[in-house]
Amino acid sequence: MVEPRAVDVSVRRQCQLLDISRSSVYYRPKPAQDSDLELMRLIDEEYLRRPFYGSRRMRAYLNRLGHPVNRKRVQRLMRQMGLHAVYPRPRTSRPGEGHRIYPYLLRDLVIDRPNQVWATDVTFIPMARGFMYLVAIMDWHSRRVLSWRVSNTLDTDFCIDALEEALTRHGRPEIFNTDQGCQFTSKAFTQVLEDHKIQISMDGKGCYQDNIFVERLWRSVKYECVYLKAFENGAHLRQDLKQYFAWYNAERPHQGLDDATPDEVYFNQPLTRAA
Repeated sequence: MVEPRAVDVSVRRQCQLLDISRSSVYYRPKPAQDSDLELMRLIDEEYLRRPFYGSRRMRAYLNRLGHPVNRKRVQRLMRQMGLHAVYPRPRTSRPGEGHRIYPYLLRDLVIDRPNQVWATDVTFIPMARGFMYLVAIMDWHSRRVLSWRVSNTLDTDFCIDALEEALTRHGRPEIFNTDQGCQFTSKAFTQVLEDHKIQISMDGKGCYQDNIFVERLWRSVKYECVYLKAFENGAHLRQDLKQYFAWYNAERPHQGLDDATPDEVYFNQPLTRAA
């Protein structure tokens, strides 16, 4: 929004009009240190196995691996990754100030058809140098990934892009479930759902099981794709994720679906079994 080369308005005046600090205009974030990236990768792997680990246990785990780090550094890295220990406690996923929280609608609900319930979440993706974030929208009944996006910032825009693509390509669900993160409680995100007359459901505080199928998706994505490679850049990551999700939807059988694929269940295709 600030134009440094403007002739008629100085940068200082532009910052005054926008009510922002002038130093923020000149700030250039430093790339993550290699040591931090290594620790973030280890934290991410352990978090998939034990999402109930907070900064204290994670610090002890890293120390046992031979990485002498203090708790403050672990807290900083987990905050940067968007990770928090999962157990029942107040304000596990903190919404933005003034954001509305919606009730959880899936408890005891029989989910037996496609496009009845969609769910979404964001996860951290380690790269060879740096990291990115991945958001995916999944059909709860079939486990089919309907859309996804990657971003180098943990903001709301790429989540809305994924949502709008899913709505354009697949119609609309009856219920849309998210956690209470600020990306999903924001007015910009919930307004899209309200405009399409979709019921909004949000996980309980610290309830890992409320969005369990998306959590399982992250485990599959990371162990079957992300951890097998060192992605050099966003283009490389997007290309491989595109191939992975195509395979995940069309070819990967799921035990929870009686060894059918998400596409077979979503499109009500008969399951072909070997004789």
